[in-house]
Amino acid sequence: MGTLKHVLWRLLNVVPVLFVVSVLTFAIGVLTPGDPIQAQFARTHTPEQVEAIRESYGLNLPLWQQYFQWLASLVTAGGGNSIVHNAPVFDVLLPNFRNTLILTAAGVAICAVFGILIGLVAGTSHGRFLDRFAMFFVQVGSNLSVYWFGLVLILAFALQLKWLPVSGMESRNGGGFGDLVEHLVLPGISAALISMLVLARFTRLGVIQESNSDYIRTFRSQGVPQWKLLGKHVGRNILPPVVNIIGLEIGTLITGVIFVESVFNWPGIGTQLVNAVNGKDFPLIQGGVVLVALCYLLVNLLTDVAVDALNPRIRR
Repeated sequence: MGTLKHVLWRLLNVVPVLFVVSVLTFAIGVLTPGDPIQAQFARTHTPEQVEAIRESYGLNLPLWQQYFQWLASLVTAGGGNSIVHNAPVFDVLLPNFRNTLILTAAGVAICAVFGILIGLVAGTSHGRFLDRFAMFFVQVGSNLSVYWFGLVLILAFALQLKWLPVSGMESRNGGGFGDLVEHLVLPGISAALISMLVLARFTRLGVIQESNSDYIRTFRSQGVPQWKLLGKHVGRNILPPVVNIIGLEIGTLITGVIFVESVFNWPGIGTQLVNAVNGKDFPLIQGGVVLVALCYLLVNLLTDVAVDALNPRIRR
């Protein structure tokens, strides 16, 4: 019952956040210089036709009416109509957003597995060579540009060694799941790099703190094996903060893969939003921002619920 109340309370907290996001997103379209209707139709339509198109999008209305009209379209009209594609915004965005979620899922998997592994190795080898080497790797990697790192991966593993595809989501003939995994490896690693290193640092710190606690020292003096201490006691206690960090980093990955998509020519929402910015397709830009923000909020909500379930003391 307590968990249900917590979830309901978190859902209520999402409402004002979504309201602020919607206001800021709407302001993007209003305050950005340039007239999207003029840019798209001035060369092919008469001034009267351009004005009629502007009225069909409600751009002749006061700003507050435009805002509520756009807000209603998010729920009832698929986010309004894309200026460039002349189709409902969400119909245009959702297929590519699915591809972005696939890339994000790959990044999360790489981040979680290797971030925790590096943190565990460094934490259990505190002060020794493995710890120093892992922390050197973390320090160097944390200062790398995701864009530059993606280009290095392409140069090394796609162009020189020819182990993996250069770009795209699938081969021309389509190779099924295995082909998708091959195309996911390089962009997934590139997207996960920074988040993986952040997770490794937090995991290492948690392992060191728990390993130096009094109860672990007591168990160790009683001859309890290291693997058992790590799996049953240390791992259980550091799990809630690790899950919390993973949840936060998922939000970072969702926004970060937009840059990765441009490097690897991944057909996701990032590439679509870049094209929308170039074409001044503000309804598409606004719909994409709302979609990403909503996904980010849902991930944070699920993370809070997971941490709450793992650590009953927080719920109490």
